[in-house]
Amino acid sequence: MDPRESAQLEAEKTFELFILWTKRVVYIAILALLVSVFGCNSGVETGKNATGSKYNGEAYDPSNLNVKDN
Repeated sequence: MDPRESAQLEAEKTFELFILWTKRVVYIAILALLVSVFGCNSGVETGKNATGSKYNGEAYDPSNLNVKDN
């Protein structure tokens, strides 16, 4: 086998390993991102029985802003 063929085989093998590890790293990064997003959102309560902020629009209604005091 001449050096050119040997280098070509080594380059192909290295490229295949590079692609394999790149895919693994990308999959692990996506999985870690999804786990962290789910973990951060799991404490957020939504819906009818949520115990978070109880914003009352009537209490902060700016309807009296245009009233002039005499």
